[in-house]
Amino acid sequence: MRRSRKIEQTRTALVAGGAGFLGSHLCEGLLHDGYRVICVDNFLTGRMENIVSLVGQARFRLVEQDVCVPLELGEPVDRVFNLACAASPPRYQADPVHTTRTCVIGTLNLLELAASNGARFLQASTSEVYGDPEKHPQREDYVGHVNCTGPRACYDEGKRTAETLCFDYLRADMADVRVARIFNTYGPRMDSADGRIVSNLVMQALERRPLTIFGDGRQTRSFCYVTDLVEGLRRLMNVDPNPGQPVNLGNPREFSVLELASLVRELTGSRSPVKFLPLPQDDPRRRRPDIGRAKALLGWSPEVPLRKGLLQTIAYFARLDEPALESIAAISSESLSSRAGGTTDRDRGWA
Repeated sequence: MRRSRKIEQTRTALVAGGAGFLGSHLCEGLLHDGYRVICVDNFLTGRMENIVSLVGQARFRLVEQDVCVPLELGEPVDRVFNLACAASPPRYQADPVHTTRTCVIGTLNLLELAASNGARFLQASTSEVYGDPEKHPQREDYVGHVNCTGPRACYDEGKRTAETLCFDYLRADMADVRVARIFNTYGPRMDSADGRIVSNLVMQALERRPLTIFGDGRQTRSFCYVTDLVEGLRRLMNVDPNPGQPVNLGNPREFSVLELASLVRELTGSRSPVKFLPLPQDDPRRRRPDIGRAKALLGWSPEVPLRKGLLQTIAYFARLDEPALESIAAISSESLSSRAGGTTDRDRGWA
């Protein structure tokens, strides 16, 4: 998969939520492509440490503001990426009203900004619009199975309403809008305390605490490494003509939560026991994207295997250097060889 080409002339891209996990990687990618980047973040979940290496660069501007308030930038923009919203259940449920406002009012404000500037707009939607899906894998034409009054509804329904606004602006020819439905993404710069499954398990393993698994662990997820996901976003923004429909971005390889926990323990050399907890309300039982549309329209598919991505993620959380990373790999190899049957990573589809 080739990376996006650098732009021929300097354009300005606004990234709402640019100090977050995904947003900071996107800001870096856009700077690499030659854009001037305006990062907008209210730092409720975004972190300055994610963008500290960018602050002070000539083509990078930081605006500390909530997108629920209309932006007055004083300069034109050519691209608007809306990644502004907490994405982990503990964070978006902490203030559900603000989460809904961010999804709806924030998206509306950014759509108006794009419309007034004649800018392209990309909405970071989510696989949560499918809810606890009754169809598997999930295709973009599946309308979902969402509990509109449950504790996750502030995010699930907020993102669904944001998509409605996006496609209404597109149908009305008010803005060139593209919508990405993002599936579970992981990698360096995840917040260790945000409650997402990868960061939870990695931190628990590193700290030799019990690995908490909700339900019986047989529920499945598909894990996409952050660099793959960001490349998909960039391609969707740049593709011509406008797809005119949502596009799934995620890794179609499906793993149970128990399989993920086992691999995390292996790669960290941890002997942490597993602790089972009750499954939260409306937690999806299966989640896997059909990425046929992304392949056909964008020429995109993820490249980073789970094992490699997890090693990089573990190194980030442990602040490891390369020799220490090799040491962890050696511990993992010894752990594997000592098991009955000598099961390998490739045997389990982790390669």
